[in-house]
Amino acid sequence: MTDEHTTLLLGGRIYTPAGPDATALAITGGTVVWAGQDAPARALHPGAEIVDLGGAFVAPAFVDAHVHATATGLHLTGLDLTAARDRADLLSRVRAAVVPGQVLLAHGWDETAWTDPRLPSRAELDDAAGGAPVYLSRVDVHSALVSTALVELAPAARGADGWSPDGPLTRAAHHAVRAAVRAAVTPEQRERAQRAFLAEAAKQGIVSVHECAGPDISGRDDLAALLDLAGPGHPEVVGYWGELGAVETARELGARGLAGDLFVDGALGSHTAALTTPYADHPSSGTLYLDAHRIAEHLAACTEAGLQAGFHVIGDAATAEVIEGFRLAEKEVGQRALTARHHRLEHLEMVTAEQAKILAGWGVVASMQPLFDAAWGGADGMYAERLGADRAAGLNPFSALAAEGVMLAFGSDAPVTPLDPWASVRAAAYHRTPGAGLSPRAAFTAHTRAGHRAAGVNDGVTGSLAPGAPAHYAIWDATDLVVATPDTRVQRWSTDPRAGVPPLPRLEPGAPLPRCLRTVRAGEVVYDDFTPGT
Repeated sequence: MTDEHTTLLLGGRIYTPAGPDATALAITGGTVVWAGQDAPARALHPGAEIVDLGGAFVAPAFVDAHVHATATGLHLTGLDLTAARDRADLLSRVRAAVVPGQVLLAHGWDETAWTDPRLPSRAELDDAAGGAPVYLSRVDVHSALVSTALVELAPAARGADGWSPDGPLTRAAHHAVRAAVRAAVTPEQRERAQRAFLAEAAKQGIVSVHECAGPDISGRDDLAALLDLAGPGHPEVVGYWGELGAVETARELGARGLAGDLFVDGALGSHTAALTTPYADHPSSGTLYLDAHRIAEHLAACTEAGLQAGFHVIGDAATAEVIEGFRLAEKEVGQRALTARHHRLEHLEMVTAEQAKILAGWGVVASMQPLFDAAWGGADGMYAERLGADRAAGLNPFSALAAEGVMLAFGSDAPVTPLDPWASVRAAAYHRTPGAGLSPRAAFTAHTRAGHRAAGVNDGVTGSLAPGAPAHYAIWDATDLVVATPDTRVQRWSTDPRAGVPPLPRLEPGAPLPRCLRTVRAGEVVYDDFTPGT
């Protein structure tokens, strides 16, 4: 009997629970069927198609648990402002990129990283734009610099909450101009952007993404188009729709839940995250968009409809409001029903250990972004500037959440931070606050297996390379591997194979990160730059 439908990967290093020294993996019909050593692999699967790994590293493919596909695709194919050094540099980049008669969309400026934090005036931006509508989103996507021509396309922005006649727009004013920008993007532009996003995700070894859509983020047509596009040959897209009272909309769209960026508050960089005490560098305490009663109503409605609910929550006042909302919802639907849905909290940057324990009791998933800490953490980062060093040190407490039993699912919030999952794993392991990070092994699990679980896949094997699991994997050029101990509270590494856990690439700061050679979804190649045997 031949093994004609089996693919056999040989001669590599396999990250599998089947054993820390596995070098071979067998896949039949898109499912992992065996893992172990080369010699028994050949004996057990004599008719298999052989793929010579040439020493390459094979691991479960990544899941990015929070993305914005079209915005990221537009960022990938358009003007990138992440490298702008100051306002003059930003204006120069805008001037060079403007095309007469077209709206210019650009993203990524961060004045806290500039040599001079002064922002350009609207008059300066108008001059650089030459009369074109221009939308320049801040790195956190919660405020934007806009030209007068764009404001004219969104008259509702004038006088709305968050309006500024000369500076960045936030809150309702920002939502108004963002809606005008969405309307200006043609279906052809949108498809190009979504295809660019999916191609980049696959290139980064990502096999599944959670699209956090909503009426203030992207729109129904955008989510529907993305879900239609993400079929064979692309990473999976799990859709979330962030809108209150929209159970039927979620069902019509095929969304996994009414979650994602359903805003309880804003962002720290734009001074819109809701705080219990004012910002250190601004007189306000941010903005609370939803109160506990509305949060509870949404949780109850989703629980009863069998949908996953979720909220964008960053500031400590927002976290407290969400917890109160869960308490009220529990009174209505009961603890067991509420917990069974595994509702989500996106970002959850300011949370205490006591609050983490409470959230764990409701089975909450914390969808978090380790690259936030890498970009803005530390004693001299944006967090410390906004909050002061003492408050900033408590942000993104991965170890405390994990210790209390909260499921962590990691992502990028692209385009806020890049699609770069190995960098994300490293950021979680090397947290800017000592003791707040995870072991590399725990961080890797949060970016792979936990992402599938966060989207409701609870078969016990998806996201691993255990027999019976879907063959979601990536091949990497990493050859310098170490064994990471399973301790999730302390960063420790060992080269002792007796540790009994699979090896991971070296992730120390400064070490080169692995390069993806091939990404496979359920046995189908979705990205390929691999030459067998090399």
